[in-house]
Amino acid sequence: MASRARLAGQGVAVGLVVLLFILLAWSLLTDEGGDLKSAAASGERPQAPDFTLERLDGDGDLQLSSLRGKAVVLNVWASWCIPCKDEAPFLEQVWQDNRDRDVVVVGLDAKDFRADARKFAKRFGLTFPLVYDGPGDALDGYGVTGFPETFVLDREGRVVEAFAGAVDGDDVRPRLLAAINRALET
Repeated sequence: MASRARLAGQGVAVGLVVLLFILLAWSLLTDEGGDLKSAAASGERPQAPDFTLERLDGDGDLQLSSLRGKAVVLNVWASWCIPCKDEAPFLEQVWQDNRDRDVVVVGLDAKDFRADARKFAKRFGLTFPLVYDGPGDALDGYGVTGFPETFVLDREGRVVEAFAGAVDGDDVRPRLLAAINRALET
């Protein structure tokens, strides 16, 4: 009798493990943002998901597709994110150095409070366009798994390269600048 109970318990445990494995595989296969990043990493240029979000730096909304014709550095950040604080001055410098070359840096603040995001922007003197996505709805299509993440888009709105983590490190800065140059070539 005890052996039957043990066998039934083991069967249930194996069934749960198989179910969890199936759910994990399904999650990985349906992660469109992950596909976007891996496609960009393999040299493809997948179309960046469009969004229209409220501006933090002024009135109205910003639609990503309205920036077609320019290279876009889309930085996903939050005011509570320590690496975001570290990279903010570098991103402002990228904006200042490249805006005359048809490059737009866009800061997408998500999973944050508006007031905190505005204080962050003021503290770091951010002058590039900033948009607000409190619940983080726009992040799903990009496959954002942490903060910060940065996507370089070409003039047609396609992802040239994606960066997980801060882009201000000595090893990452040259890659970001090279991705901007590739984005301008289209």
